[in-house]
Amino acid sequence: MQQLLFAIFTMVGGVLACVVYFFGTNWLLDKIFPSKGLTGPQASKNLRITNAIRPWLFMAPALLALGIYLVYPVFESVRLSLHDRTGQQFVGLSNFRWMLGDSEFRQSIFNNFLWLLVVPALSTFFGLVIAALTDRIWWGNIAKTLIFMPMAISFVGAAVIWKFVYDYRSEGSEQIGILNAIVVAMGGQPEAWMTIPFWNNFFLMVILIWIQTGFAMVILSAALRGIPEETIEAAVIDGANGFQIFFKIMVPQIWGTIAVVWTTITILVLKVFDIVLAMTNGQWQTQVLANLMFDWMFRGGGDFGRGASIAVVIMILVIPIMIWNIRNATREMER
Repeated sequence: MQQLLFAIFTMVGGVLACVVYFFGTNWLLDKIFPSKGLTGPQASKNLRITNAIRPWLFMAPALLALGIYLVYPVFESVRLSLHDRTGQQFVGLSNFRWMLGDSEFRQSIFNNFLWLLVVPALSTFFGLVIAALTDRIWWGNIAKTLIFMPMAISFVGAAVIWKFVYDYRSEGSEQIGILNAIVVAMGGQPEAWMTIPFWNNFFLMVILIWIQTGFAMVILSAALRGIPEETIEAAVIDGANGFQIFFKIMVPQIWGTIAVVWTTITILVLKVFDIVLAMTNGQWQTQVLANLMFDWMFRGGGDFGRGASIAVVIMILVIPIMIWNIRNATREMER
């Protein structure tokens, strides 16, 4: 009960603080540079000054938060990556040389590569197909709502749900895991799915695909509705079938949106952490870069140097995709 009250107080207090800040700064700015009641050059000058300052006042809290929680951690991570486990003694590039020779880091790179190949492709594909199919049925909005619902669940919450899907009980026991219950009902033997090397990575990927398909569906559904009806009608008149219309008429026209969705999910995959931590904790060859970074930085006594060097690698991998994604999204908006 105390935690609930604290959460309510925090939300209410935060909203009130924002209201007080925006109204207070706006009032103070108008008091310092008044334009009401004045005429001539002075009023015009004050109006220009307030119009120039006001956007920065309103953006100041966001810029401050970005500086504290985004810009500062970047520089601090780079600094720590060049120091020892305590973050005090300078060791140069030795942490990066350690990474190249570490088997667990190589396993993490391989697993992240698998995630990059599978999750963005399948999430985007399923989202595109579902978006196209649900636009043709009367209960499409209901279907979209159900498919989008996993987006409202945290990654840890989704992992807990899927634990019940993959749950394993010894042979002869009642299987409460859906997957093993189906296998046993069909005459097979129950499996501890999360402990099967290589394939357990794909079982984990299913969780993120389940979550991100709804995101892809919503974005691509809006893009499909923006396709001019004239092009579809012309294709029908020319005798094109449903598959030809979809793959040769519709998909090329929304290819830019597909690329944005794909790369957005790709960035998310490079930072995947919660699902692996909650399901396997990186055991049985399921380790990924973000979880390995967490292990080195906060477990086993903590090695800030090695943890930060892994964080720098993740950042280097994400930045080019993020830049390309922003540029592509900007071009789409200009069109």
